[in-house]
Amino acid sequence: MTGQRPESRIEIHPDADSLATAVAGALHGRLSRMEAAGRAPNLVLTGGTVAGLVHAEIARHHSPAMPDVRPVDWSAVSLWWGDERFVDADSEDRNAVQARRDFLDDVGATRVHEVPAAGQAPDVQAAAAAYAETLAAHRPDLFDIVMLGVGPDGHVASLFPHHAALTEHDRSTVAVTDSPKPPPERVSLTLPALNRARSVWFLVSGSEKAEAVARALAAEGSAEETPARSVRGVEETIWFLDAGAASQL
Repeated sequence: MTGQRPESRIEIHPDADSLATAVAGALHGRLSRMEAAGRAPNLVLTGGTVAGLVHAEIARHHSPAMPDVRPVDWSAVSLWWGDERFVDADSEDRNAVQARRDFLDDVGATRVHEVPAAGQAPDVQAAAAAYAETLAAHRPDLFDIVMLGVGPDGHVASLFPHHAALTEHDRSTVAVTDSPKPPPERVSLTLPALNRARSVWFLVSGSEKAEAVARALAAEGSAEETPARSVRGVEETIWFLDAGAASQL
């Protein structure tokens, strides 16, 4: 699935805050250059603590306090999620709720493609199908950047070790009904969909994830055991790690 793609690059930062600053700066620069070249970026967001720090830095880059930073027109950026929790639309468990609060509303993002929430779709399977239809209608051949966190067990998006969702190769989305971490119902992009990306950026912080990071980056290992091994960008893959997450490399 990821053969013949460039090897992963690893960036190690002292702590989560410096990692977030580096990611936000790299993202802002990449998006602004794409827009200057006449391209409308497609960006896949992730959730979690580090993502929240990155989002706060993105909002700071967009503020008038940084007038020397080349602007990003966030209304031209199409935004997606690698996975989403199937809960109420206003639940703090939703990645989209967190992202809107942290930066999307502040920067004027309008092309925001959310996964249907509970109450907006009859069940999680219908939500996954609706998200797949939105992808088919609006997504280009390749996402420009897919940002992913990694769990202590090595999962990415809502693709967990030894789960049936890892074997879905025909669809772009999958409904997860038995997530080992709550909430149990989620919608996730599949491995083939995540791999349709020019760039994949992993954002990982904390020593509790060091063993999973080491397994994901090892020369040999099982993707069934460590799903993060199965995702790599067509043009680049970057692992943004803090010292704790990198401590077993």
